[in-house]
Amino acid sequence: MNPTEDQIYVIIFATLFLGGIMSTFVISMVFIHRQRQVQNRQKMDQIKSEHEKTLLNIENEIQQETLTYIGRELHDNIGQLLSLAKLNFGSLKENKREEGKEILSQAIQEVRGLSKQLNLDWVETLSINEFIAQQLERIQNTGFCEASLEADLELLDLPKDHKLVLIRVIQESLNNAIKHASPDKIHVSIYENGSSKHILIKDDGKGFDTSQDSQGSGMFNLRKRMETIGGQFELNSVIGKGTEITLTLPN
Repeated sequence: MNPTEDQIYVIIFATLFLGGIMSTFVISMVFIHRQRQVQNRQKMDQIKSEHEKTLLNIENEIQQETLTYIGRELHDNIGQLLSLAKLNFGSLKENKREEGKEILSQAIQEVRGLSKQLNLDWVETLSINEFIAQQLERIQNTGFCEASLEADLELLDLPKDHKLVLIRVIQESLNNAIKHASPDKIHVSIYENGSSKHILIKDDGKGFDTSQDSQGSGMFNLRKRMETIGGQFELNSVIGKGTEITLTLPN
């Protein structure tokens, strides 16, 4: 063989060798890409599963809270109205019977109002502003403390899953204030800061040391629930100066 033929063989060998390396590289990259696709798909499925599980738990909790409230209303409010109506119907005086009819009509209206809460259809029609106003009115009516709402905007057209999470987080935040803070005032603000919408839940209660939070797991759950809808949960508390919870809604 002459030198020219040797060079040709070297070139052919080098070409085949480089082609093999390139083929191996391409195959490896395709394999890695497919692995990442599978991992991303599994991650998305896991996130979706956690999201659905969170929503199911929240629905169950809201229904349980609603049933507890309805049971209390049936016993304390409607039961009392029916007993009063019965007494009036038992009277021989015509005006007492008329009063009994009015009381009975009031009881019927109360029952109709409670029946609407036995499923979650009310979530579709009730705005977050209306829900917060109702919750604060209940607190105010108990005489436990003052409760007020200041809203710079209406939180309308929120997806149902966002509303469910917000409703539950707001409920728990208000319940924690009542149970643990012993406040004189609870104030809720709905406001906009740039492109972000926020709900601020503030009380003037006794506060607590957030580094040694006895409610840590509960606050962690509220934070995780906000994260499932792309929102944020921020807690600030100072002993003797109350607690502030800021909910940042997803954009």
